[in-house]
Amino acid sequence: MRVTIAEVARRARVSKTTVSRVLNNKADVDAATAIRVREVIAATGYIPSAGAVGLARGVTRTVGMLVPGLTWPWMGEVLQGVADVVESKGYGLLLSTANRGADSLEEFSRQVSAKAFDGLLLVEPPDAVRHLRVLRDSGLPVVVIDDRGRRPAFPSVGTSNRQGGVDAAKHLLETGRTRLATVTGPRDFGCTSDRLNGFRDAILEAGRNLDPRLIIEGDFTSESGEAAILQLLESGPEFDAVFAHNDLTAAGVLSGLRKAGRAVPADVAVIGFDDIPLAAHTQPPLTTVRQPLRAMGETAARQLIAQLAGAPSPSAPLVVPTTLVIRESTAVVSGNEG
Repeated sequence: MRVTIAEVARRARVSKTTVSRVLNNKADVDAATAIRVREVIAATGYIPSAGAVGLARGVTRTVGMLVPGLTWPWMGEVLQGVADVVESKGYGLLLSTANRGADSLEEFSRQVSAKAFDGLLLVEPPDAVRHLRVLRDSGLPVVVIDDRGRRPAFPSVGTSNRQGGVDAAKHLLETGRTRLATVTGPRDFGCTSDRLNGFRDAILEAGRNLDPRLIIEGDFTSESGEAAILQLLESGPEFDAVFAHNDLTAAGVLSGLRKAGRAVPADVAVIGFDDIPLAAHTQPPLTTVRQPLRAMGETAARQLIAQLAGAPSPSAPLVVPTTLVIRESTAVVSGNEG
């Protein structure tokens, strides 16, 4: 049954006149009310007729953002960067998550159909290929943040994952470590291959090899980090350093080493990736490759708003560089000076 403007007004607890004013982008509706009305429009799939509202892009003054969930440890920093820019430019922010899997993505598709926002910032959820095709076909301006899937259909903002892997390897080698292990992220993520390739290439450049037995695939959780270390210790290849592909994995590595009676950094050095707040408070504090998370959010929001103003899409992904943050987990100990 087709959703009517009266139904939208009832659910949003406003008059039909207010809904019409929101649809026509009238300035006499306060921002909170306008966002509430647009959320109802998105949730119900209401599609206004051409007579009710001009359907041209760029009239909602709202930016959509789709994220996998709000529990990812670095999501808050990215969101803050986005919000800072969006609010400063006079836009509202309509946030959606993919927590409920297919149901969430179906609801998101209704938002696209209802033209609930002018453009979209996307931290790509898993299994969203069909929905991404809907986005591409709709002509909606989209910018992807941390494009793990390497989808060239959309402009993207990422970080220097490969250089981060290079910096991790060089730092470990400079501290005298010679048997380097790594616990990666899922192998089908673009950032995983970039970090691993940079790490391996820096080791090769130093005249050494990365033993394939010392490469363990994880899933970016602390549990996978601990399991990987126990697997390495049981399988036998000696190692004196571990590069974990994110800080949660590194925290699990530290836990596994502690349970096994291995001292950090005396026996094994550990380095992570991201520099989430946890990294400074592990025991010992974690050396890590810092992702510029807030800057990534800011850069993506600026790029999207520029596109909404008519600027062309960049021809290549925008890259915000990583930096190495050195803490106690990789400190040089006696006998390891190189």
